[in-house]
Amino acid sequence: MTLRTRTDALLIFGFCAFLFFYGAGQFGLIGADEPRYAQVAREMLDRRDWITPVLNGQAWLEKPPLYYWQAMLAYSALGVSDVAARLPSAIDATLLVIAVYLFFRRFRRGVEVDAALITASGAGVIGYARAASMDMALAASFSVGMLAWWAWRESGRRIYLAAFYVCMALGMLAKGPVAPVLAAAIIVLFAIAAQEWRLIVRTLWLPGILLFCAIALPWYVAVEMRNPQFFREFILEHNLARFSTDVYHHRQPFWYYLPVTLLALVPWTVFVIAAFAASVRAWWTQRKSVSAEPDFELQFNLFACVWLVVPVVFFSISRSKLPGYILPAVPAGAVLLADYLRRHLEREEPVPKWMAVLHALVASAPIVPALLVGYAVAEHRLPAGRPMLIALAIAFVLCAAIALTLASRLQLRMLRFVTLIPVVLAVAAVLKLGTTAIDQTLSARPLAAELATVETRELPVAVCGTSRELEYGLAFYRNQTIARCEFGPIPTEEHLLVAPPMFRYNIAEKAPGRRVMFLGHYAPQDVDYYWVAASARS
Repeated sequence: MTLRTRTDALLIFGFCAFLFFYGAGQFGLIGADEPRYAQVAREMLDRRDWITPVLNGQAWLEKPPLYYWQAMLAYSALGVSDVAARLPSAIDATLLVIAVYLFFRRFRRGVEVDAALITASGAGVIGYARAASMDMALAASFSVGMLAWWAWRESGRRIYLAAFYVCMALGMLAKGPVAPVLAAAIIVLFAIAAQEWRLIVRTLWLPGILLFCAIALPWYVAVEMRNPQFFREFILEHNLARFSTDVYHHRQPFWYYLPVTLLALVPWTVFVIAAFAASVRAWWTQRKSVSAEPDFELQFNLFACVWLVVPVVFFSISRSKLPGYILPAVPAGAVLLADYLRRHLEREEPVPKWMAVLHALVASAPIVPALLVGYAVAEHRLPAGRPMLIALAIAFVLCAAIALTLASRLQLRMLRFVTLIPVVLAVAAVLKLGTTAIDQTLSARPLAAELATVETRELPVAVCGTSRELEYGLAFYRNQTIARCEFGPIPTEEHLLVAPPMFRYNIAEKAPGRRVMFLGHYAPQDVDYYWVAASARS
């Protein structure tokens, strides 16, 4: 290993360690999905069942098993915790960054470190690398597969095509048929745009298809054999129905993913747009030229553009929209920008001043919400007065420094360095200033710990009128099934009950003749908790 390789490795692993791993447990699992997926993996591990995902003791067939398998391994090594639940996504993001580095080192030398760090520092990648979910597993396997496909296209080596099929199989295990469907759409559209129809047929390589089937299909066959309802629940309801209807109430306007994608690419959004426009313009200018040999330089940028656009358009058509769906498109923006940067550095082309200023604004802007995140989460608004002025002043200094650097003679050679400064500062600010408020307000972990202090023995817990997020969070942190009782009777056995203050009189009506004791109020999420005695019949 050369000195430069060691330096690259230290730089990349250092940034990945800070951006993806550091402080992963400083706040508990948030939302409904994180604790739910983490609990499924725990129940599978407890049952020693690697086939059927289980939640509350029942088969839960909404998602494939790759994340669960990864979390089960993390639990086995580290014990069950929110850090272990988030570890798979952090590892997947790191593997993606390494794959981008190796690809550029082999096929686009000169900007391999820039490509890796641009990939690592995108807002979408950082956010989902810290989440216990399937989104990063899909994005990493899919993106590595796309790079492998291009490596085969440019080098002709079948080992890369085999790697493509392996990655698509992993994507199939990460989140279902969306991985091969998106890959097929990207390859077909690229072949049409490049006027190379034979690429479609050449990609359909029988050994690769067999390899895909050997990796992806055994679990699908096994889970269907054990759970005959799997095809209906997973394929028909959670893939086709989720795409074609709003059955899960995630309706958003058609243009929803345009701002989501732009935000996911922060702080690189401006230069990604510039790289996309330059690539499309170059393709349009040369689209009618006929050459005996393909122009891999031009075609690679066209391929990255198609890769960036297809997931956004595909999921824009879907009736059900969530931000994480377009994460597979984000690495395409990083790859496109890295190659754009390489070309401009070789030609020493200047950066337009307006672009330098606009990039500085976008790159420095996240420092404002990062510094104020604690207040914003707790109060549901940004503060006025001195805190806001301080945050804006820091953002202004960063913006001016970035703009002046990019306007100097160094220009793009300093792009990576000056852009990563606000990224690091923003992540550090969130971890230092916002984690307590996020933990108390958005996670069930503090409430679960508070409930444990008021019981002399572990009791069942029920909720009434609370959010799904709190319900699933309590289920994970207490490792028990949480009963909901808004529309039915409360449990007959002795238990703890969590409900908003407005439900106080409803609780008395639901427990006639039973002792009910108010134990406390958890202010950050505005819920009360009670002890309810067992009914005489139990």
